[in-house]
Amino acid sequence: MLDVAVAYNRYKFIGHEFLTWLWFIIESEPDVLRKADETLTSLTIGNRIVLENAINDASEIITIKGDDAGLEEGQLSLRKGAVVIEINLSYKSENQEWAFTLKGESLSFSSLKVPETGPVETGDDIEGMVLEKIYLYEKTVQLIRRLFHLFVKTRSSVKWKDSILPKMKKWIQAPPDSILTDEH
Repeated sequence: MLDVAVAYNRYKFIGHEFLTWLWFIIESEPDVLRKADETLTSLTIGNRIVLENAINDASEIITIKGDDAGLEEGQLSLRKGAVVIEINLSYKSENQEWAFTLKGESLSFSSLKVPETGPVETGDDIEGMVLEKIYLYEKTVQLIRRLFHLFVKTRSSVKWKDSILPKMKKWIQAPPDSILTDEH
C-alpha cells in the first residue's frame, strides 16, 4: 500500500489535468457540461486562473486575474506546457448563481459564494434556511464531482488519446478569439 504522501504527490497531476480539460470543455464543448447538470445554464471562467509550467527542477507560476482579463496569456502558457492548477468559476443553474475557486491538486473549494436564501423572519425559518444553504453548497460539490467523474471516465478511455487530446491540442494552438469547430 502506498504511503499517503507518496500517493498524493504521484497522482496530483490528475487534478491539474482535470482543470485544464475543464477549461477546454468550457471554451469549446459546453454541451458536455450538461451531462453533469441538466439544469446548468452556464459555467464560465471567473476572474482568476493560475497555471504552472514545470521547467526541469523549477516551476513557473502564471496568474491571470481581473474581471476583464483576457485568457490569451493562459493559452500561451498552455502552449509552453503549463497546466491549470487553480481556476475561478461562475456557475449558473436555473435562476441561481454560484462563484468559487477550485484547486487542482486537492480539488478543494475556496471562496465559495452561494445564491442568497430567503430572509429569516421567525425561529422556525432557521431550520429551512440551514437546509437550503446545505443544498446550495451541495449542488456545487455535486457538479464538480460529476464533472470529475466524466473526466476520469473519458481520461481512462481510448477516446482520450484518439479524440480528446487532438482537439485539446488544436484548441491550445488556436489563435485567440477563434472558434473551434466540433468535428465528429
